Amino acid sequence: MQLRLKTGPYNVGAGPLTIRCPACKQIGTFQPIGQDLQFGDEQFGIVQVGHRMCPNPPCGAHLFVVLQGNVLRVSYPPERINFDSTNVPAQVIESLEEAITCHANQCFVAAAIMVRKTLELLCAVQDVSGGNLKDKIKALGSQVVLPPDLLSGLDDVRLLGNDAAHIESQAYAKVSQEEIEVAIEFTKEVLKAIYQYPALLARLRGLKKQPRDQRPRRPLFTPLRNAPVSPATFPALSAAVPPLRARRLRRLGLASRDERRASLPRGRWRWRWPGRRGA
Repeated sequence: MQLRLKTGPYNVGAGPLTIRCPACKQIGTFQPIGQDLQFGDEQFGIVQVGHRMCPNPPCGAHLFVVLQGNVLRVSYPPERINFDSTNVPAQVIESLEEAITCHANQCFVAAAIMVRKTLELLCAVQDVSGGNLKDKIKALGSQVVLPPDLLSGLDDVRLLGNDAAHIESQAYAKVSQEEIEVAIEFTKEVLKAIYQYPALLARLRGLKKQPRDQRPRRPLFTPLRNAPVSPATFPALSAAVPPLRARRLRRLGLASRDERRASLPRGRWRWRWPGRRGA
């Protein structure tokens, strides 16, 4: 974008601007740095230029912006399409990032060619064989799990790259900003389905409760459970498990008559064995 001064310039007040930062990829309200300049341009009419700063403290990126009214016309560095590259192979990331860079600088034909190259690299990483890219895309369905619509859409993206590489367009009327944005977004969804959705599904399943039969069993709190039970172990059991002393010893048949009586609640009727007095 070239600006040619026709009238002005004049100092005017600058306002904040909401935009995605090309450095940290976060959307924020950029605050002005100083005042803006306003002047008349031969092609665009009254325009306003100035400086803005990213509100993210660790970033603090600087932007030069061109406004027409309250509408952003150009920013430098330009705003980029966001791309999450988690788990994506390095060569595929490099190719798609270059396509996004070409789109940000309004080089749409070059961006279409780089998107097509991204598909070529995707097939190469998945070890897909074929005579041309069309055959490789068909064979890709046997290597990865993709819905039929995504596989069919990859062939449409391939045709867009072919139109960008040849003089006469065959499938698309033109290769412009809208076509490139849709092609990049579609390619991002394909990469998500291949490289990111399996990891996300594994994380989700890892948060589920384990079935009861697969849970680790809690060991019984019995320090001397493997030792032979005899009246000689009575002091050790009493010291190890004081709260359970009477109940556990009663279960093992080692509690005395007085301890059995003491373990029963006071003031209530006590059950006795038939034929045993004072038990």
